Amino acid sequence: MSPQQRSSTTPEQTGSSRAPGQRTGRRPGPSTTRDAILSAARDSFAEKGYDRTSIRAVAAAAGVDPALVRRFFGSKEGLLVAALTVAMSPHQRLPDALHGDLDTLGERMIDYFLTVWDEPPHRDVLIAMIRSACTNERGATMLRNFLASQILDQLAAAIGQAEANLRAGAIGSQLVGLAMVRYVVKIEPLASAPPQQLRTAFGPTLQRYATGDIDPPPH
Repeated sequence: MSPQQRSSTTPEQTGSSRAPGQRTGRRPGPSTTRDAILSAARDSFAEKGYDRTSIRAVAAAAGVDPALVRRFFGSKEGLLVAALTVAMSPHQRLPDALHGDLDTLGERMIDYFLTVWDEPPHRDVLIAMIRSACTNERGATMLRNFLASQILDQLAAAIGQAEANLRAGAIGSQLVGLAMVRYVVKIEPLASAPPQQLRTAFGPTLQRYATGDIDPPPH
């Protein structure tokens, strides 16, 4: 058989069992499929919030079966934790912020905060979650648990002083409040303030929470 004849051979002639309409080429691997699902989930959380996001809709957007979403992430809650983990990078960017002189921790924490929130794909997911937390108890619980276990616990360990959990919580409250004012409600001039101005304004406050005196005055 000539090369020309071989190139025109049909699947039926070669004995191929591929069904009509079936995709050709290499099948996506687990990593690619997981990334596609997570990308679809992040888009859905950013656009619809936690309540209106469903595993079925995420699966449809990613072009996979809902069972595959559950296989990778377990539940909608698991999807949310994965999306928040990508957005806030608690195992990548946060350790960099926590490593160093304790006397400059406040400045590094505001830098970490701005690095995360000023990136639109991450910001959109985080804004949606703050909105959900304000209107839905389940969303509030999910966000609270994530911040406590993934962010504040690491921060408290880095502070390592008396009342470390209280200090970490105070820093967290300041940053969540800034997120609400700057990115959700968009109150000026904070909404459009340049990052360097925010570092100057908030860095010392965060530092006071980390290492300053927080004990009540004696009676």
